[in-house]
Amino acid sequence: MGILRYKGRLIVIALALLAVAGVVGLTLNERFGVPSLATERLNAVADQRLINDTDQLIWSYQARIRQAPDDVNAYAVLGAAYVQRARETGDPTYYAKAEAAFDEALKRDPQNVEALIGKGTLALSRHQFREALALGEQARSLNPTIPRIYGVIGDAQTELGLYDEAVQTIQTMVDMRPDLSSYSRVSYARELHGDLEGAIEAMQWAVRAGGPNAENTNWTRVQLGHLYFNRGNLSRAEAEYNQALASYPGYVHAVAGLARVHAARREYDVAIQLYTDVVNRMPLPEYVIALGDVYEVAGRSVEAQQQFDLVRVIERLYLANGVNTDLEMALFAADHSQGQKMDEALARARQAFEERPTIYAADVFAWALYQDGQYALAYELAQQALQLGTKDALLLFHVGMIAHRLGYTAEAQSYLEQALAINPYFSVRYSGLAQSTLTALSQSTTTNETASSGGQK
Repeated sequence: MGILRYKGRLIVIALALLAVAGVVGLTLNERFGVPSLATERLNAVADQRLINDTDQLIWSYQARIRQAPDDVNAYAVLGAAYVQRARETGDPTYYAKAEAAFDEALKRDPQNVEALIGKGTLALSRHQFREALALGEQARSLNPTIPRIYGVIGDAQTELGLYDEAVQTIQTMVDMRPDLSSYSRVSYARELHGDLEGAIEAMQWAVRAGGPNAENTNWTRVQLGHLYFNRGNLSRAEAEYNQALASYPGYVHAVAGLARVHAARREYDVAIQLYTDVVNRMPLPEYVIALGDVYEVAGRSVEAQQQFDLVRVIERLYLANGVNTDLEMALFAADHSQGQKMDEALARARQAFEERPTIYAADVFAWALYQDGQYALAYELAQQALQLGTKDALLLFHVGMIAHRLGYTAEAQSYLEQALAINPYFSVRYSGLAQSTLTALSQSTTTNETASSGGQK
């Protein structure tokens, strides 16, 4: 059976967490002169690391290399361990160490497949998708029998808008080895094509298959929780996050999931407490933005602005570490900018779409155009974002608001109804606006219908 029950493509899995902690050799204040709040939170990450199996693996292969400095495979394994540790900590220094290890392997053997796979995965983590695709294809040309190669290629193809090719690649991967990695990609493929039940089913397969360590398995369980959340099923989402925490205590992404559930329930104090814990341990932009948005809806605008300022600091750190701060930051800019900054947000969204013409890039560009008042062009791009039939409440909200501005009342109502039917909690920032706009449109339609019929029943 194919991975899809329909024609289409799939979305990349976020295989590695992006770098945020700082620049090697300089403190934040020395490098950027940032506020003390940002300094405390970002530098605190270094004090939160726990010694685990990945650390032990790193030490073991460092020792092996000291004993046998020309052991190519040891460099490749060490590089992969550094990438895994970056997943677990968000520390950017591990990306640089991983790159150095892979380069040492390839310097000794340019055709070492494991080093090519590892370097391709690293490129995906940095959002360097064309480089990832080239590395994956090079590895495949050397040994087409390794399933992980197809994961690198398929993810890169997806993020470059090569959707049909990506589906074929991931189909090959799951045919070769049905496991956590391939099942997860099947799940995202189905989700993108509007088969939310099929996406949940495939992610359940991934959870049951398990990964090489607890972090991998529980990352997948958290994704299952997200799928339930995106269906508006808060209780099932909460259960998955709690189960991940029971299996992997303190897992930051599961804590963030619980924070999102509490925010959706308007339990803002609890959500703020949980998000604050998350940001203090791993200040990834998505979590800092989420905390800021919860502060904002809770009426704590000063604290909200502190978080948004921190996001911009983190962005500078990403750039300093060679990480492409693409769509997430473009959407943040569109949601939180005005005036001259809106011009910058629009330019960023346009560039992201030109580099990666995916449905999500089209959506972000459309939303930036909407915020800038360019509704007609925004509508065209929003339609591109819906081309796969994706049942994503935020995408539907965006196009609904754009249609509303253009006076397409029936379309606007339909899109907003769909968004709220899929997930009435889709955004702590925008769910209320979606509902109030839909109510106003419905009342206007009723009034017009009554007027046109002369008030007769």
